[in-house]
Amino acid sequence: MSGRDAGRGDAGSRHTCGRTARRVHTPSGASTCRVAFPGVLLSVLYCATAVAAVPYREDPNAGASSFGGARAGEEASRAPSMTRDSTALRVGLVLQPYTARRGPDEYSIAPEFLRPEVAAALRSLGIDVSATEEVRLSDEEASRYGVWQRIGIADGHLGRLVGPMARDGTFVLGLLGNCISSWGMLAGLQHPVPGGRPRTVGIIWIDAHGDFNTPETTLSGWLGGMPVSVAAGRSLHRLRTTAGLDPPISTRHIVMMGLRDVDPLEQVLIDESHITVVPAADMVRGAPAMREAVDRLAGEVDVIYVHVDLDILDAAEIPGSFFETPGGPSAEEVAGVLRDLMRRPEVGALGIASFPTAEQGRATSLRSTMTLVRAAMEGLAARGPGAAGD
Repeated sequence: MSGRDAGRGDAGSRHTCGRTARRVHTPSGASTCRVAFPGVLLSVLYCATAVAAVPYREDPNAGASSFGGARAGEEASRAPSMTRDSTALRVGLVLQPYTARRGPDEYSIAPEFLRPEVAAALRSLGIDVSATEEVRLSDEEASRYGVWQRIGIADGHLGRLVGPMARDGTFVLGLLGNCISSWGMLAGLQHPVPGGRPRTVGIIWIDAHGDFNTPETTLSGWLGGMPVSVAAGRSLHRLRTTAGLDPPISTRHIVMMGLRDVDPLEQVLIDESHITVVPAADMVRGAPAMREAVDRLAGEVDVIYVHVDLDILDAAEIPGSFFETPGGPSAEEVAGVLRDLMRRPEVGALGIASFPTAEQGRATSLRSTMTLVRAAMEGLAARGPGAAGD
């Protein structure tokens, strides 16, 4: 059993703001009050109904995903590039603290903890932080049954924050409670214009784990071990569409880098898909296989989302993570990878997920995380003005 599928939740959700209610604003601008949720919440029924939704198929000839029999992602249907103001390099920060863990840890303090550090780093590089938005559920949404349903709703809000930024040519930097928030990042990039033709989105997934389990292969039932498979339309279709990600992402448009802890049946699913897997050694040295994979992806999609789970790092560099996995690359090595990737104009967003907030080791984890963020933003700044993905 891999660490990711051990059912312990994700690293960034270990601590919360407690049970104190406070006044916030939802994405719609309505004032609401956020409170902690009961510890015993059953999401199994929602899982069962979601699995029973319309089946997925991937057309091996077209390289495009299909949902309910409708073709999507073909070259002929690729959406036009977003227009953008080329006079300034702009980054929008989005915070998604919901984690799908049960009890008070459903809400993670990690995104808000990182926000001032990240904002300061951007300013030091002369990058304009054009907006900072945080996802919050309204009182009515917070009362919905099941953490799985609530994370879908929260990711739907996230997508509606990311979309306008992408449409305006703003590069999106997501500070995410865990990897499940990738659905909202993808949805916003896919649908920058509400009701418009969806863009074809590619994923570069940098993680010690594949996150490609399904309800049929998972050993624990932990949703945090399934985000990529759900995004690819392999299961939980209603949850994905609640998050606004429709059509699903073709596995031909997924590149995984640095995997070192994958469940046996999860590995079978990856092997049977069209996912490109780049070993950690090839990733950190920029091997030809890695560059070829990224070049191919860039030529097939409209925009690329780069996702970094901080447990990609060696356990010594990200202490306190629930998914500490020895033998990983250093922060400096991954920083070099991100610096190069962010130079590519096709990359429109970066998500940083699963920061461990336990006090012991927090300084080390923060130092490692900021090494990655600064390197990524240096690469972005090297593009010059108007740096969001085409």
